[in-house]
Amino acid sequence: MKSKLMIGFYGLAALSLASSAVPATAQDRQVVISGSGGSYEKALREYWFDPFEKATGIKVVSVPTADNEEGRAKVEAMIKSGNVTWDIFTENDAGGEAPDHLMTRADDLSGFCMQFNDRSDLLPGSCKAASVLFASGATVIAYNKEHFRNGGPTTWKEFWDTEQFPGARGFQGGSQAYGQLTMALLADGVAKDKLYPMDVDRAFKKLDELRPNVEAWYTSGDQMVQGFRNGQFDAGVMYMTRVTALKNEGQPIGWSFNGALLFSDRYAVVKGAPHKAEALELFKFYLDSPEVQGKICEALSCVPPSKDALKYMSAETRALMPSPEQLSDMVIPDPKWVVANQQKLIDRWNTWIQQ
Repeated sequence: MKSKLMIGFYGLAALSLASSAVPATAQDRQVVISGSGGSYEKALREYWFDPFEKATGIKVVSVPTADNEEGRAKVEAMIKSGNVTWDIFTENDAGGEAPDHLMTRADDLSGFCMQFNDRSDLLPGSCKAASVLFASGATVIAYNKEHFRNGGPTTWKEFWDTEQFPGARGFQGGSQAYGQLTMALLADGVAKDKLYPMDVDRAFKKLDELRPNVEAWYTSGDQMVQGFRNGQFDAGVMYMTRVTALKNEGQPIGWSFNGALLFSDRYAVVKGAPHKAEALELFKFYLDSPEVQGKICEALSCVPPSKDALKYMSAETRALMPSPEQLSDMVIPDPKWVVANQQKLIDRWNTWIQQ
């Protein structure tokens, strides 16, 4: 997985963004996609959705959701009721790496993906039966440099150590669960290669220790950003894309890749989507457009599917990506274990967080 990710950091080749005329029959066509709001949504709208609308005449309607779990639940409810109103929903890499599981709510893209099989510029797995890769990123430790003037916590053990690193904490409150539990085990001294199968009891016991110091339980990336801006927490768990947005604002934010969780955001087509053809056009436009990918990842500091996209990103932004040395300190969750145990983890997390 590391070697696959690193493919996206090297080797640039020229590829121009193709343009197309707006067909007259496309004027009232649309595609509905789940979104997350904030700086993330703004970048997608400016660099992907708007150019796509201009090129094709197909309107992109973004429906806000708190997190992937909420979106997943809504998709399943739509399919069960037979009233599907969305076309595309977001999945993380745990779902994207387990096509058989995901296919209960996603359309099979195997035929669509065949056209990308020989694309040497795309990362392996950019188009799979269950989903299309949007970008890769990381969940990192972030901290306020003005609060921690001698340096903030850079490991999960230090993040949990509120005596050596005093201050309020911000933590993910969404029911994804496996991420929070992974961080807790790392804080408790579990080695990266011993994380899975996960000792769930041990993880929750460690979470109990941190809980009194958590001032912000956020369920969306935008809440992470707002919590940092208003001083609700001094150190927090944050998506690197949101860290970059705060850095670009001039906020005093520091971060660490040590123990950070590698993940990929992927997009899937809802089973029974009313605008599947339009959804596939949106995917093709993205995978065929290194410039679009590069501009988005310039704004969000993510790793795009196409290595050709790096030519559209500044050296400063590329420097924010994990180095080979930092990648060796990061954690790749076991997708098969996560998917097999996901519902049990979610149920237990929901019980714990409400106590």
